[in-house]
Amino acid sequence: MRVHSVNHDTQHHFSKPPVPEITLIEGIGVEGDAHAGATVQHLHLIKVDASAPNLRQVHLIQSELFATLAAAGYEVGSGDLGENVTTYGVDLLNLPTGTQLHLGDTAVVTLTGLRNPCSQINKFRKGLLKTMLHKDAAGEVVRLTGVMSVVNTGGIVRPGDQLEVVYPTEPHQPLDLV
Repeated sequence: MRVHSVNHDTQHHFSKPPVPEITLIEGIGVEGDAHAGATVQHLHLIKVDASAPNLRQVHLIQSELFATLAAAGYEVGSGDLGENVTTYGVDLLNLPTGTQLHLGDTAVVTLTGLRNPCSQINKFRKGLLKTMLHKDAAGEVVRLTGVMSVVNTGGIVRPGDQLEVVYPTEPHQPLDLV
């Protein structure tokens, strides 16, 4: 398990360009990123309650998703879906709430929930939303747009860094929308 790519953008653009490294700041998020802050920074959520805690400080997506999307006819790469950290070798979507991810030498984030896909995905790639948000054979809603987290311990994160998963104490709770 490792970090495949790190990405950030100072503006509220849909995609975030890959960069050589990011610095995670405890309780804030990615230094210099438009979504960094102790309170919500997502433009839609600010309108709802600007004083709410920011449970979306760091967005992570597993790079294995890109092959699935390519098979469906969509070219998508690291940072294209707005994630700060693209991972390899871990099924992020099936980790429980409260899972800690140790990234690189010192950084630690705690998973808070799932990212809810929005219509901006169709502006990025027409028709992509129905692939990212659909129902499985059992009728359960499947969201493929990654997971959100908060920073517990800051540090520098680079592509190629090791990633360690630390599960919370049981009983485990599945990730829900944040």
